[in-house]
Amino acid sequence: MNEHFPSKIGLSQQFDCSYLPDKQEQLLVILDSQCYNAARFQDLLELGFRRSGDQIYRPHCPSCNACVSMRLPVKDFVLSKSQKRKLKLAKNHFHVKVSDKEQSNYYALYKNYINQKHSDGTMFPPNRLQYESFLFCNWLPITFIELWDKDELIAVAVTDTMPNSLSAIYTFYHPGYDKFSLGNVMILLQVEFAKSSGFDYVYLGYQIDECRKMSYKSQFKPAERFISDVWQLKL
Repeated sequence: MNEHFPSKIGLSQQFDCSYLPDKQEQLLVILDSQCYNAARFQDLLELGFRRSGDQIYRPHCPSCNACVSMRLPVKDFVLSKSQKRKLKLAKNHFHVKVSDKEQSNYYALYKNYINQKHSDGTMFPPNRLQYESFLFCNWLPITFIELWDKDELIAVAVTDTMPNSLSAIYTFYHPGYDKFSLGNVMILLQVEFAKSSGFDYVYLGYQIDECRKMSYKSQFKPAERFISDVWQLKL
């Protein structure tokens, strides 16, 4: 895959890590404008990169390699008994819609989610500029997978859409529906959407084993992790 590596790359300054205390974070940032399209971005996902807003980046921390890119091979993915129950319960109570455009009711749901679920995080307090600059992108198609309880929107999965893969950017949901495990359900719905589209992978971003908030990702198997520049299967 080295032939796909871009020639113009910047290196950010070090700053406090958002996930691990007492750690410093540093990023490789893509500067080559030719990389900013869906097909090229898919190549970069295979090299462990990710998107935040309009920017493509990859962790490049001098004293830490805890961030490991993770993806689900859609054709091989198998639901556990617990996941089958959660998905069935959600489908019995709610219905799914798919949109290719942001809807006006998203921000209120996002704001409530951050206020209720992540008041101790870097995204608190929420504001519209932060919401837009983090989730959305001017150069890439985005799919919004919505979950509705009758006429009330209760969850949205913001999903980058490439020619042969999806990349899960962020899910936000109504905190009053915690018993339905909507965070996990929305990943399962993204896998279903990828499978129905004939895609090979759903990228889940970075896994940090030491970070408790990311432990949920280990429930999705089989998964591949990008370790030492090679995708390795974990059953």
